[in-house]
Amino acid sequence: MDKEYNMIFKRKSFRKFNDSLKLTNEELHHINEKIKELIPLVENIEVKYKVVRRDETTCKRGEYCLLIYSEEKENYLLNVGYMFEQLDLYLASKDIGVCWYGMGKTEEAEYKNLKFVIMLALGKAEPSEFRKDYRKCKRKEIGETWSGVNGLETIAEVTKYAPSTCNTQPWRVICENNKLKIYRTTNIKSIMPKDKVPFYNSIDLGIFLYFLELALLYNHISFQRFLLKEENKANLIPIATYNLL
Repeated sequence: MDKEYNMIFKRKSFRKFNDSLKLTNEELHHINEKIKELIPLVENIEVKYKVVRRDETTCKRGEYCLLIYSEEKENYLLNVGYMFEQLDLYLASKDIGVCWYGMGKTEEAEYKNLKFVIMLALGKAEPSEFRKDYRKCKRKEIGETWSGVNGLETIAEVTKYAPSTCNTQPWRVICENNKLKIYRTTNIKSIMPKDKVPFYNSIDLGIFLYFLELALLYNHISFQRFLLKEENKANLIPIATYNLL
């Protein structure tokens, strides 16, 4: 738990990879083994993956791409973000760089009857290439994304470093009476095509939920999580409620 939490401050989204560094077969094996251990957000959604060389996709980064496929059930995008952010943090501990590569395409739009969702670009990196001072990240102020922090300043500070598509940071949190209400804002300005924003920002919310839970548990705060039915309420889509115990 502590090691994974600490990777929040080390990981970054790799835009450039050192092509002289190569992943070993042993490292690829460990990636496959780690994926088997990922904890789903939603138990009954089938998820598959493939690790392929970058040139088998439209991705321009990394040595390999992890292709993620899923059943298209309710909350499947949240589930993908939640699960594979666990891998992102693990790989940072192994000096393997990761970039969530939205808009990337592969010729295999389906795999074992599951639809392609998103890919992660992967590549070996030097330890010095990872983030040295997380506080220099460009992120919104807590007051822009949280309402009523109520003693959870540390949690709010840590979770704002969750990666998101084009750094849109679409999560909004209302904290009141030992309860966290998590929303996805639809009021997003982005270079993404407008029709793609809900898709990728839903994955982002899954990533955020994992950061949130990791930060809560690290700070010895127990919780009950309830996923909510998505419906548009004044530019806010309800995602989840956390009762803090």
